[in-house]
Amino acid sequence: MIEIDGKIVSTDILTENFSCDLSKCKGICCVEGNAGAPLEDSEIDLLEDEYEAYKPYLKLEGIEAIERQGFVVVDSDGDLTTPLIDDAECAFSFEENGVTLCAIEKAWREGRSKFRKPISCHLYPIRVVKFSNGTVGLNYHRWNVCAPAVKCGKKLGIPVYKSLKEPIERCFGTEFYHALEEAEKFIKSHNISPEN
Repeated sequence: MIEIDGKIVSTDILTENFSCDLSKCKGICCVEGNAGAPLEDSEIDLLEDEYEAYKPYLKLEGIEAIERQGFVVVDSDGDLTTPLIDDAECAFSFEENGVTLCAIEKAWREGRSKFRKPISCHLYPIRVVKFSNGTVGLNYHRWNVCAPAVKCGKKLGIPVYKSLKEPIERCFGTEFYHALEEAEKFIKSHNISPEN
C-alpha cells in the first residue's frame, strides 16, 4: 500500500494487468454476484431522475425489479446497492449481441442521459473503501469472472489503473491520475515487488 494525495492505494492497481475483454467475458460481472453494484448517496436521485431515459433499454424483468424494489437496495452489509433480478443480475442491465451491458450507459452514450452509470461500475475492478476516520482506500478486487480481462491486460501490458483512466479522472481528477503514473514509474525504477 502507498499513500497518494491522502488516499491509501493498493500497489496492485499499479503493478497488476487488466483490460476488459467483453468478447470473452460477455459482461458476466453484471449478471453474477451476491449483491448489486455499490451506489453513492448522490447517485440515487440521478438513477430516479434519469429513469425515463434508460428505461427503454431495460429488460422487462429489470423494470419489474426496479418498480418492486426501488432504485436502491440496502444489502446485508448495510451498503446501498442496485436492485437485482432474481438475486443475481443487475436490474439496470440489458443484452445486446450476447453481451450483457448497462442500460444507463447506453442512454448516456446516445446522449439521452446526463448520468453515465454508477461510479463503482465504471471504476471496477477498483473498489473504493471509506474508512471510519475519513480516509479513502483504493483496492484491486479480484474476481474469477474477470480472468479474460487479466489475460488481455497481460497481453497488452496494461496496468489496472491505465485501463481505468477515464473513471479514475471522473472520480478523483486528472492530477490524481498523474500521481498514479508517477507512482508506477517509481515502483518500476526501484524494482519494488507487487503485493502478494
